[in-house]
Amino acid sequence: MTAVTDDAILESIADGVVQLRLNRPERMNALGHDMSKRLLAAVESALASKVRAILVRGTGKSFCAGADLKERGEMNAAQRAAHNTAINAFINALANAPVPTIAVINGLALGGGCELAMVCDMRIMAADATIGLTETRIGVIPGAGGTQRLPRFIGTAHALELMMTGEPIGGARAAEIGLVNWSVPADQLDAKAKSLARVIASRSPVGVRAIKKLVYDGLEMPIAQGIQREREKLLQVLASKDYAEGLAAFAAKRAPKFTGE
Repeated sequence: MTAVTDDAILESIADGVVQLRLNRPERMNALGHDMSKRLLAAVESALASKVRAILVRGTGKSFCAGADLKERGEMNAAQRAAHNTAINAFINALANAPVPTIAVINGLALGGGCELAMVCDMRIMAADATIGLTETRIGVIPGAGGTQRLPRFIGTAHALELMMTGEPIGGARAAEIGLVNWSVPADQLDAKAKSLARVIASRSPVGVRAIKKLVYDGLEMPIAQGIQREREKLLQVLASKDYAEGLAAFAAKRAPKFTGE
């Protein structure tokens, strides 16, 4: 799979793995109104192809600098609201993707770029990259879920510190407080991301999707209700072709060939 527009590239990098690349390096991959719409279309295209994992990366030295402030500066209030709506539509589509998503933070991820990384299931960050919610520097607040997701990731105190100061942090600190899963040297970033994605893509799509939905749904309900949902979902998974294949492969001492059914 390869789908290309000027600012959104969707490319196949391994069996079952696609990479969505923000391709606007001259503007640090800042999210413009039209670009956000094309990124949404790219996510929808990836999901329609029955992909098993999605990597999200920026072209050049930046992951994503957030909303395009130069573009926004030329907008009226209604246009600014529409711009934010377009960004949220793209970010929400990625957040709601049933398959695993991995942010590959190759450079600065600020404001909406940090929010984009946070909606992914996992985050791998170059040690020399920077990440943060910097909106207070320009008199605004996070507008794509940052005030809600960041405290859930790293706790209230750390989240308030990052948002109120507007100061970005490096990879080591981000990993220390749990904002990212891994901080690695920049020259190892893509290899680490691809290796992780390949492992996940080799597992049962039925199981992986079920786990993702159970975890996120369970965060919004009492644990007893979540456990009941897990038991209900397990009965469905036990009857799946993937589980039958897993049992057969185990008995034959071979690698399973999952189909996602």
